[in-house]
Formats: sequence, C-alpha cells, structure tokens
Amino acid sequence: MRNSSIPGTRGRVRPLTLLGDPVLHTPCAEVTAFGPELADLVEDLFATMYAAQGVGLAANQVGESLRVFVYDCPDDEDVRHLGHVVNPRLVEADGVVVRGPEGCLSLPGLEAGTERYDHAVVEGFTMTGEPVTVHGTGFFARCLQHECDHLEGRVYADRLSGLRHRRLMRQVARAPWHRSG
Repeated sequence: MRNSSIPGTRGRVRPLTLLGDPVLHTPCAEVTAFGPELADLVEDLFATMYAAQGVGLAANQVGESLRVFVYDCPDDEDVRHLGHVVNPRLVEADGVVVRGPEGCLSLPGLEAGTERYDHAVVEGFTMTGEPVTVHGTGFFARCLQHECDHLEGRVYADRLSGLRHRRLMRQVARAPWHRSG
C-alpha cells in the first residue's frame, strides 16, 4: 500500500450476506469503473472482514455482485498477506490437495473439511487498475481459492459431497442465522 493508512479504517461495516441469498449463488460481474466508488467498496470490505474476524471477504458477501475480494491472511509459515484483487482470475491451483477445516463468514460459526490445492496464483488488478499477481501457499492458497469461488457463485459447501455435505447442511438448518423458505 502506498499510503500508510490501515485498510478498512475509513470503511463502514456492512451486513453480511448469508447462505441462501441468491447473490452468493450467482457469478459476479466484472468491474469496469476504477474510481472512488470501487475504493469505497474495498474499504468497506476490509472494515466488514475485520469486524467479523475473517481472513478474506468477497464483494457478494456484502450484497455487491462485483468481482472484488480482500484478504488479510497468514500462510502456513505465519507470513501475513494483506491486499485486494479486482477482477481476479485463478490462473493456477496445483500442488498437493489438502483437506482442511474451512469456514465462511456467510455460514457463521460452521466449518467443514474441504479439499483445496496447497498452491494458488491469482491475477487481477488493484482498485486503481494496476495489474497484480498474488501467489499463495498453504492456508493462504486455500483463502485465494475460497474467495475466487465466491465470485463464481460458489461457496465451500458446494465442494462437499456425501456425508460431509449432509452434515454441514444439517448444521446450517439448525443455525440461529438460517432462514428457511
């Protein structure tokens, strides 16, 4: 970051979109305007992510169907990765497939063993339109794949099958935030 301000300090905390909302299950639109509204959205995403104690947050998780996500996530060596990507493309997901606990701010309080590659590369742009490439390993690679999934209209529950999926869906049905219908 060029300026010394902490991301999210100027943003407002927005309500989180919860599982079942159609915006989470619809692919997001490409960002075409790189201006103050996009900068405000990125700030709001950081503020909301920090308030919810998450490590990543996609725009559709606050009801904005745009291809943007933010992250403040450690990798397996405890190196902190902080940033945002506009119009991201997951260009590599490879290495070893690891099943690890995965949660989501749109499914608060729940997690399930989810398979992800331990290496990921995402290409996209900053909020000012500069090209950016983000490399992730371990837990950070999981985060990058998770956020890219959101922008394609998928949540981690969609990657589960069989018993794991049924168990998570039972937990969702009992969750205090779940609305039936």
